[in-house]
Amino acid sequence: MTIDKTVAKETRYIAAWVLAFSVLMQVVFLLIGEWDYTVLLGNLLGAATAVGNFLLMGLTVQKAVAEEQKDAARRIRMSQSYRLMMQGAVLIAAALIPWFSLWAAAVPLLFPRFAIMVRPWFDKHKGGEDA
Repeated sequence: MTIDKTVAKETRYIAAWVLAFSVLMQVVFLLIGEWDYTVLLGNLLGAATAVGNFLLMGLTVQKAVAEEQKDAARRIRMSQSYRLMMQGAVLIAAALIPWFSLWAAAVPLLFPRFAIMVRPWFDKHKGGEDA
């Protein structure tokens, strides 16, 4: 399957924000004196999961637009369920494996939502370019 250019562009946008928020989270852990290697590894796990989840969602929508409405709705619901289970499995792994900070793995799963929330503000301030 070829990744649609819009899916790739939006995934890059999310990945950039996840990276920026991840760096900020590392700084916060450092400032409060709670930073260790588990924070870094947990952050990497959570960030990869967040970006991967967004990419999988985009690929699902990309496939669904070519299907009948009923089939597309079923595909999207199944994808949502599987992606939610994947995120749960990652959090369980982070909780059980001592190499990962559970907080540092969980918080990046929220970063794509923040990136989506700030998108309209940045698009509005770009002056109409590619908005």
